Amino acid sequence: MIRDPKRLNALLTQVHEFIVQECIPLEKAIDRSGELPEPLVQRMREVGLFGHSIPSAYGGAGLSSEELSCVNMVVSQAAPVFRARFGGNTGIASEAIVVDGTEAQKRRYLPQLASGAWTGCFALTEPEAGSDATALKTTAQRDGEHFVLNGRKCYITNAPLANLFTVFARTDPDEPGARGVTAFLIERGTPGLSTPEEMNKMGQHGSPVGEVHLNDCRVHESSVLGGELGRGFRSAMKALNKQRINLAGLCIGPAIRLLDEMVARAQDRRQFGRPIAEYQLMQQLIADSATDVQAAKALVLETSRRRDRLEDVTMEASMCKLFASEMCGRVADRAVQLFGGSGYEAGNVAERFYRDVRLFRLYEGTSQIHQLNIAKLMLGQPTMRPSHHQMHQALDDASPLDQA
Repeated sequence: MIRDPKRLNALLTQVHEFIVQECIPLEKAIDRSGELPEPLVQRMREVGLFGHSIPSAYGGAGLSSEELSCVNMVVSQAAPVFRARFGGNTGIASEAIVVDGTEAQKRRYLPQLASGAWTGCFALTEPEAGSDATALKTTAQRDGEHFVLNGRKCYITNAPLANLFTVFARTDPDEPGARGVTAFLIERGTPGLSTPEEMNKMGQHGSPVGEVHLNDCRVHESSVLGGELGRGFRSAMKALNKQRINLAGLCIGPAIRLLDEMVARAQDRRQFGRPIAEYQLMQQLIADSATDVQAAKALVLETSRRRDRLEDVTMEASMCKLFASEMCGRVADRAVQLFGGSGYEAGNVAERFYRDVRLFRLYEGTSQIHQLNIAKLMLGQPTMRPSHHQMHQALDDASPLDQA
């Protein structure tokens, strides 16, 4: 749902100018150094990038799903590391609070996240609880008005610099699967919470990913998300269903960028006395990529509109994430092929994006997990649309996922 086309176009223009003028020129340097300059992060705050999906009542822009998808497709045309810096705040790190937080929690945390003063992260994944997230072993034992948490989270985006951690832990050891899981909002500086050094990664250099260690981490019961025990996994799924649409949009931006780079390269590079753009096999790489991009855009925008109409898009969110992430990988591979030897050279735009976008097919649910989710929902009844009851049953039955 686009509520005000003129206002959205102005926002998209502002974001595009920021990406082109201030982010893209820094891509190579950040890929080498692995750090985003603090002045650039401050500019992200000034442009308002941290609060796009947070309601205006709490200092954000309150964008609809369709509006946010449009922004995601623009902002991700620069290297993914830029969006990763603020993406948690405008996505997975804030969404659980938006949909399930108490009013006190919303007032305390959402304005901080919307302004970018604080960075949030979503601590769900564990060494033995990735695709099967309900197998998490982190525990939270009640001690009067407090809970004591122990466990280890891994592959958590922005963990090394986060100020606020949404941590999922098992509060009822006798309740298997999703029903015994509770979400906690824990601030950095809480005794017992620590974040070791960030991990080394294939790509997305400059986007810190690491572990969260909880060693007798003692928090007050007011830190329970929504004030209710046993509802953490449902909150996680609500956040992830929206984030999967967000991520699908974020897969489209790099594909658009690479397609533009492929067209420019094909027109500029000459072989056998003429531009390689005149050779049909090169044209096929471009045509297939352009078609992939348009198909992904159509799927993501339609799913976003349906979510704005409050329809259940659990299955469609999985379809978006599966198709768009696989599509982006195909386009990146074609870009390297079209660039030839230079596409394999370190620092080349095709080589850099090829490394960066590989992660898209792993987090927020691997491609294989989404295939299983889609098949499970389709096979749940003979009609083409799973029923409302079956959708919610799928959430309660611990739909597997994998969160970086």
